[in-house]
Amino acid sequence: MDELVTSLACVGVVGAALTGGTVFAFSTFIMAGLKRLPDTDGIRAMQSINKTVYTPWFMGPFFGTALLSAVSVVLGILNTQSTWSIAMIVAGLMFALGAFGVTAVGNVPMNTKLHGMNADDPAAAAYWQRYLVVWTRWNHVRVLASVGSVLLFVESARLTA
Repeated sequence: MDELVTSLACVGVVGAALTGGTVFAFSTFIMAGLKRLPDTDGIRAMQSINKTVYTPWFMGPFFGTALLSAVSVVLGILNTQSTWSIAMIVAGLMFALGAFGVTAVGNVPMNTKLHGMNADDPAAAAYWQRYLVVWTRWNHVRVLASVGSVLLFVESARLTA
């Protein structure tokens, strides 16, 4: 069982790190760069980014790590006597809820609304100003959840040794 946990934890580290690195870039410089553009240009740029994110290169690690996180939670619950169980459960919950869940209930609905807007409409500019703040706050949560998940997956693997 420990070998399986170590393997899952290592894959979890990679997936959460890839996802976390991507969202970290948005929190640290991409959104700030878009904010410096005129509203219409920033909106169009984000609309374009949101169209191009749907690739196997991002969605594979993102959805795969969410699935792995669910498996990690179940595995931890079924093995509460093991030293690694709590770290594995919390690692899985952090990613599943804090990275994947926040994306689903926070960032994606905002992206969907932005996608349906005409960048030249004054209402879009007003939404864009709110979007920049709120979307980025949600994104910070995703960064922290991904980093926490990475650390706890590492701890899970360490505890199997």
